[in-house]
Amino acid sequence: MIDSPVNALLKKLIHFDKSSASPVYIQISQQIINAIQRGYLAGGTLLPGTRILSQLIQVNRNTVVAVYDELASQGWVEIRANKGTFVIVPEQKTATIKARSNRIGDLYNFAETTGFPFQPSFHLSSTQEFSAAKYELNDGQPDLRLHPIHEFSKWYGASMKRKTLISKWNQNKKTRHSVFENQLCNYLNATRGFHIKPKNLISTRSTEMGLYIMAQLLIRPKEVVLVGDLSNYAANMIFQQSGATIKTIPVDEQGLNVDYIKTHFVKGAIRCVYLCANRDYPTTVSLSAERRLKLLELAKEYQFAIIEDDFDYDFQFEGLAKLPIASSDANGMVIYLGKLGQSLFPSFQTGFVVAPENLISEAKNYLQILDRQGDLIQEQMLSELIYEGEIHRLLKKNVLVYKQRRDFLCQCLEENFKDTIRFKKPTGGLALWLQFNTVIPLVQLSEQALNHDLFLPKTILYQDKDTCAIRLGFGHLNEEEIEAIVKKLRQAYDLVLK
Repeated sequence: MIDSPVNALLKKLIHFDKSSASPVYIQISQQIINAIQRGYLAGGTLLPGTRILSQLIQVNRNTVVAVYDELASQGWVEIRANKGTFVIVPEQKTATIKARSNRIGDLYNFAETTGFPFQPSFHLSSTQEFSAAKYELNDGQPDLRLHPIHEFSKWYGASMKRKTLISKWNQNKKTRHSVFENQLCNYLNATRGFHIKPKNLISTRSTEMGLYIMAQLLIRPKEVVLVGDLSNYAANMIFQQSGATIKTIPVDEQGLNVDYIKTHFVKGAIRCVYLCANRDYPTTVSLSAERRLKLLELAKEYQFAIIEDDFDYDFQFEGLAKLPIASSDANGMVIYLGKLGQSLFPSFQTGFVVAPENLISEAKNYLQILDRQGDLIQEQMLSELIYEGEIHRLLKKNVLVYKQRRDFLCQCLEENFKDTIRFKKPTGGLALWLQFNTVIPLVQLSEQALNHDLFLPKTILYQDKDTCAIRLGFGHLNEEEIEAIVKKLRQAYDLVLK
């Protein structure tokens, strides 16, 4: 019996991985279902007893019992007392597609390439890198360890139990703006100096999604987009995918050089200007008040849009953050992008776009294609966190932590690097612009750092004829990690100089 054709087939088909997150009995059940669907096990076939199958595939008999119970609960087998377990083939709802080859091995193979042409995109090639190093740097991300997990479990559970949730999911009637839109609007008016209404904003999964939608609305192939001479690589990818011609303008201690725009471009030649006014990416310098006004005047005169990205506006350590350019825009020239909840776990963060009503109305048409439903539970919870002041409380607590980390990082850099580097302590944000006084090959620095268990992704390295710098993110590091990383960075630096 153990060598019957059915047993031999099952022994060849069934494979499982005990280290997988999926239970072994589920893995085995899925493979038997797959074999039934493909016709390898016909209707009425008697499956081996639990003892025999457990010996065949080397698992505990209780696991096989669980497999058969799972198959029976899904209607793939019938367990008959004192007779055995028999395969049931469900009634066919559609015509079966016969494969040209019935080789058993094909069950686990899938085509690696398409049999048809498609349009690849060089611009969207992933910039993500992976490393097994113990320590790593990034461009300035929050520390997920500061997220209040227990409180959020409670808040999330409460949001799930709201009786209004199902009615929101099944909403087919045109209604006024949601509670979340009203709360988000109130929050931005209070923190950004806006005077907007819910009709002036949309909520998106991320800042990048908001920028992608705006790029689709604004940019036609070969239209000119101006960015800072180093700029945000993620934003550049989105603009390039939209077919834009990207041109750079200088950035100095006062931020984007607005006068350069006037002296090098003519009216009608620019589609939009993208910038991070509060803290330039990657240099962290703030656009001066004088240049903000000049840029607004120039946008009106030249008829170009300003896309203002304030991704880390909330992280202000000294003084008050400058209000966005958008708060002074009376002519509808500015599109404001931001993110709510950077002190929270990523799945609870949300992006938003603020712009004149006619543009937001068009953007919603794109959004309903990309993300029609949104995340109603997230919106419900964020609404309550804003209303109850929890967002503000969490942010204030985390800002104190990040300020201490910034100060400690500056201290460690001064002690370990002395006059070999230069940097300006940022008044906010989660990254520091670190420049080397002696020009060194940063790729070699990255390689040497990796030998010391420190990973420097290429996206934080900036090197050209005028620049040799790192955008050194510190938000995700505690003081012990900061101290270790700075020492490893110095060791790598010394090896590159040899």
